[in-house]
Amino acid sequence: MSTPLTIADLKKLARRRVPKMFFDYADSGAWTESTYAANESDFSQIKLRQRVLVDMTNRTLETTMIGQKVSMPVALAPTGMTGMQHADGEMLAARAAEEFGVPFTLSTMSICSIEDVASVTTRPFWFQLYVMRDKDFVLDLIRRAKAAKCSALVLTADLQILGQRHKDLRNGLSAPPKLTPKHIWQMATRPLWCLEMLQTKRRYFGNIVGHAKNVANVASVPKFAHEQFDPRLSWADVAWIKEQWGGPLIIKGVLDPEDARAAADTGADAIIVSNHGGRQLDGAPSSISMLPSIVEAVGDRIEVHLDGGIRSGQDVLKAVALGAKGTYIGRPFLYGLGAMGKEGVTLALDIIRREMDITMALCGKRDIKDVNASIISRQGSSK
Repeated sequence: MSTPLTIADLKKLARRRVPKMFFDYADSGAWTESTYAANESDFSQIKLRQRVLVDMTNRTLETTMIGQKVSMPVALAPTGMTGMQHADGEMLAARAAEEFGVPFTLSTMSICSIEDVASVTTRPFWFQLYVMRDKDFVLDLIRRAKAAKCSALVLTADLQILGQRHKDLRNGLSAPPKLTPKHIWQMATRPLWCLEMLQTKRRYFGNIVGHAKNVANVASVPKFAHEQFDPRLSWADVAWIKEQWGGPLIIKGVLDPEDARAAADTGADAIIVSNHGGRQLDGAPSSISMLPSIVEAVGDRIEVHLDGGIRSGQDVLKAVALGAKGTYIGRPFLYGLGAMGKEGVTLALDIIRREMDITMALCGKRDIKDVNASIISRQGSSK
């Protein structure tokens, strides 16, 4: 394939280079995947107003997310097992994001550890926290994020229990992969991926193994993951986390105006309108369809971001127009990473930036901070 021009091109290339079990992990949703599909398709229902004979020079996409300067209103979302898409994946993606001037968010369930990412970056990154039953482990994660000088904590609120993801169950997903005939065949047909993985020592959950109680080796991880996600997590816990962290706090996984108001009451700095990429409650509405009502519900009390379904710069622009101060991309950067490593992450970001810039100009705007609902056509607009 020639140089990929779209996120869809990167997806095709990643499918050919990443073993099926790990590509499916990045590219699947829960149950029937109806919410996963709606996240993408609902963006296409939003139409833009074309404007002509306006000055399109000196355009800028620079803005801020939670007061931090960004080159465009896009952050790399926290994604589990990123280091299984490409060897040292989190480290490569973090470096690409830093060079591009956008935030990178490291998942608790990453392959590379907090310390690994800190060792290859010079600017603060963000850390995503899952709240476990073992509160000492949670406190240790927060301590390690502080030591790494992470500049924001992203608390995921929509994974108290794990949604049923049929592809992962059928694939027998694990990190590192099991050595069954099926898994060996999947890896053998991806020799470049295997060669890269053989050259790294990072093949398991770096934030957990050797840090969590009774998780001294890879074999202990499945039992830990099954038992430790805390179904009792509530709004009362947010105050405790905020106190322990002491810095900017973002709550991820808000999909209802009532929950958005509750999040604003906690004093958090931002919420991320998200349905976990369609990987939790199948049948839930798309993130973009809920954005306007959530923005209306909280007003200026808390910054509103959006995650889910973004596959182009046009999607980012539509989210900003409907009230999002920032957006997150998960699958687009994972496709780039799986396809081409660090270069692919940079290319994914560049594709989105270019599409956003051109679309903004054709909508008659020169500064992303001036983009609002005026660029949305009444026909096909999201309500």
